[in-house]
Parts: sequence; structure tokens; C-alpha cells
Amino acid sequence: MVALLLNIVLNIIGGVCMLLFGMKIMSEGLQKSVGGRLRAALNFMTANRFAGVLTGFAVTAVVQSSTAVSVMIVSFVNAGLLSLTQSIGVLFGINIGTTLTAWIISIVGFRISMSGLALPAIGLGFILGSFKWKYRTIGEVILGFGILFLGLDFLTSGMRMADVNEIFDFAALGAYGDRRFLAVLIGAGVGVVMTIIINSSTASVALIITMAFGGIIPYEMAAGMILGANIGTTLNAVLISLNGNTDAKRAALVHVMFNIIGVAWALPLLIPLLGLVNLILPGNPWAATEAIPLHLAGLHTTFNIINTLVFLPFVNQYSRLICFLMPNKTTTEQKSGPYQFAYLSGSRTNSPELNIIRAEKEIIDMAGVVSSMYSRFCGALRDLRESGGKDSENGIAALCAELSGKEQHVNDMREALSDFFVECSREKLSARTGRRVVKLLRIIGNLKEMSDECRSVSRLLEKSVVKDCVFKPREMDKLIPYVDMVEEFLSILKERLGRNPTDEQKARAGELEDDIDKTRKKLQKMGRKRIEAGGNVRSELLFIELVRRIEKLGDYCFEISEAV
Repeated sequence: MVALLLNIVLNIIGGVCMLLFGMKIMSEGLQKSVGGRLRAALNFMTANRFAGVLTGFAVTAVVQSSTAVSVMIVSFVNAGLLSLTQSIGVLFGINIGTTLTAWIISIVGFRISMSGLALPAIGLGFILGSFKWKYRTIGEVILGFGILFLGLDFLTSGMRMADVNEIFDFAALGAYGDRRFLAVLIGAGVGVVMTIIINSSTASVALIITMAFGGIIPYEMAAGMILGANIGTTLNAVLISLNGNTDAKRAALVHVMFNIIGVAWALPLLIPLLGLVNLILPGNPWAATEAIPLHLAGLHTTFNIINTLVFLPFVNQYSRLICFLMPNKTTTEQKSGPYQFAYLSGSRTNSPELNIIRAEKEIIDMAGVVSSMYSRFCGALRDLRESGGKDSENGIAALCAELSGKEQHVNDMREALSDFFVECSREKLSARTGRRVVKLLRIIGNLKEMSDECRSVSRLLEKSVVKDCVFKPREMDKLIPYVDMVEEFLSILKERLGRNPTDEQKARAGELEDDIDKTRKKLQKMGRKRIEAGGNVRSELLFIELVRRIEKLGDYCFEISEAV
């Protein structure tokens, strides 16, 4: 008995691992093929609730993991890419999108010899994916499908009904009377636990369908397990939200409550729901096991569509309910401690493309911090011009302390994001995405250097006040327009970062670069002439150094605009 149990367990583990590996390869190939379009999907999903549902469905169908996409949506809400209300429609669509693989498995996997289909697919996929050509990623998708179906074949052949029933007779639970509903309840609980352990609702649904097709578990129990898998898949979204803000926790709660409420109404109505599926799809799963896979896939999709249709008209009310259940502890959330970029590693989510979209938002925030640093410096310079340097020492000292703190924050962001991109580079990215990662690393480095320059110019301003070398009004009148040009350049950069710049903005970036360079030469020449004319050497050297460092900021802006 022990040997038989060990054999069954090892067969299940081996089959599930091969299934997960096939899904991983297939997902990576699909993401490489359409990765560029995933970024466009982010803009589309914010249009309205219906667009959100469609986007959630499409992205999940590509990534082949509702867990990964729901985790990304929670992190998008945490980063401010999506509002809570916008995320709700996407989370609804995720539940529908995750049913696609079950349909493929049910239609192809149990109607054609899986071993006969898997091995040719593995061979063809390996050959197509081995050559460096335009459609290499298609080979990876085919290879993933082949390994996925080979895993299913191992599961089907490894879990023989006679062997399993020697240990426990699952079928007896659903044989008669009240036990049918007991089997459904037990199945729902097992489905939750199984999905949490496997960490993939798609894989657990495939395992459930295989067990039902083999006659190991009764049809109704398998249906309950399918519903339970919808709840188990929400765990990772909850875990990632724990380190996020209140909106991230609310988005995770949206996902959990949507699935729990759906399962709560579906369990008592499961028999009528199965009857509805029986009316839509051919075959009778109670009479012929050949119909079970297709009907379980149909149940999975029908349940999620009905649940979405029930909730969709009440998105705003649902959002208010979530906010009521999870109110803000304070009116404004203050982040304390070092910067943290919360994400699940690619090895767990298989979604490097989505993770990179998330990181791009952090880079935009990083540019916002740098822009605010420079704006504070510009404001202090204008105030100094108005006051003539009187009683400015305390204000400039406060400015330097503030910019030092922001510069440290930018340094923390650079370290965290660089570590993230290094991890991404270990994933099998498409050539296009790989080039994008290199550009993003360059942008991060430039932004970090810009924060250093912002702190340096504030220190130069402080030195001019402390050493009583405040620039004269005439010098200030020349300096402030020059400073304003760099501020405009930063504003354009911040606005277009993460989006394709317009031709007008490209032309303006080139003009600003030229104007800043020409003005820098003029101002430095003026400073040298004043030294030759007997001016204050210390003051003029500070002026020349300030002009040089501000011009460096313009150079970094131009480099980033070129990368964008």
C-alpha cells in the first residue's frame, strides 16, 4: 500500500512539474511575441470597465497565469498606474482569461493521443526555436505546448483509477443523496488548498480535469474543486499587497471577495449551473466520461462570465464597499524607511514583460523626484535674487538638507531598480525587450547623476551665501533664464518618459540642448571677463562652476530624451 501511494504521488508530482514547465516555456514565447503590445494594453485598460475586462482577459491569455497578472495589477495600483476602480474590471477579466488553457486541454488533450501530439510538437518547437530567425518565439510556444501535453499524458497514465481507488474511493462521496453536496464542499476546499500548493490555478484545473476524466473523482466533486481553484489563486495577490499601500491592499481584497462571493452563490446552485453548461455543450458528463473535460472547462468559463456580469454594473458601489471595509488609517500615507520596489521575481510569475512595465512607472516617479529637486533649487535662486542674499542662510541650509534627503531616496531607487533589471536580464527576454532593459538602465544612471548635480548646485548656492559671495542682480538676470531652460527640458522629459515623444517635442529637445550649450559658453565667458576686470574671483569662480553644473543637467536630459 505504501509503495502504491508513493508511486501515485510521484507520478502526480512529475506530471504537474512537467505541466508547469510547459506552461512556463509557452508563456515566455507568447510574451516575447506580443510583449510590445502589453505596454499598449495598459493604456487601453484604463478606458472603462468593459475595456478593463477585455484587457484582463487578453493579458491573462498571453501570460497563462492569473496569479501573475493579478499580482501585477495589485502592484500597478500600489504604484498609481491604475486607480482602484479601474483595476476592478481588469481583475474580473483575469478570471475569464485563465480559463483559456482549460479549453485547449479539454478540446485537444483528451480527444487526440497526447503522447502522439506531444512528441512531434516538442521536436518541431525545438527545431524552430534553435535558429536565430524572426519566428523563433513561435518555436518556443510550440515546444511549451508539447511539454504541457506530455505532462498531461503522464498524469493520465500515472493516475489509474483502480490503483487510486484501492486507497480511497472518492466516487462513493458523490454516489447518492446528501453526499453529492458534501462531495462538492470537500472538492471546493481541496481545490483551494491544491491551487495554493501548486501556485497555479491553470495547472490545478488541468490536474482536476485529468482526475475526473480518469474516473478518480466524481463529476460534481471535480466541479467543486474547479470553483475552489478560483479562491486559491488569489493568495499571491494578497501576499504582494502586504508591503503596499492601502489601495494595493484594497485591490487584493477586490480579487479575494469577488472570487469568494462568486463561489458562495455558485456552490448551492452548482447542479443548475452544470445543467446550463450541459445545455450549451454537447455530450452528457453524467453518462460518458469523454464529455467531462469539455464540460468542466465550460463550467469554469460560464461561472466566471456570470460572476463578472453580476458584478460589472456595480463596479462603483463595489469600490465604495471595499473602501468602507478597508479605510485609510490616516488621511495621507507617509512612506518611511528606505525605498523598496515590491515585486514577485520572474521565476515565480513568469511575467518579465509585466514586471518591466511596473518598473517603468517607478522610473517616471524617479524622474519626478529629480524634477522636484531642481524646481526647489530654481525657487531658491529666484528668492535669492529678490532678497539680495539677506537672511537667506537658514533657508538655503534647509534647501540643502531637503535635497540631500531626496538624493538619498534617488540612490535607493537606483539600487533597487538596477537589481530588478539585473534579475530581468537573467530571464529569457526577447531581443527587443533586452534592448529596452539596457536603455532603462542608462536612464536610471542618468537620473541618479542628475540628482547628484541638483545637490551640488544647492551646495554651491549655499557656499555663495555663507562666504558672502552672492551673485549680483545683473548676473542673476543672466543666470535665471538659463536655469529656466533646463527646467523646461526636465518638464518635457518627465511628461514624455514612458511614452513616445512627439516630433515637436523631439525638435524642442534638440533646440534646448543647443541653446543651453551656447548660453553656458556665453555665461562662462562673461565670468572670466569679470575676473580679468578685477571682479571678486571667489564669486566669479562659483558662478562659472554653477553654470557648468547646470549645463551638465541639460546634457543628462538630452541623453535621456535620446534613449526615450
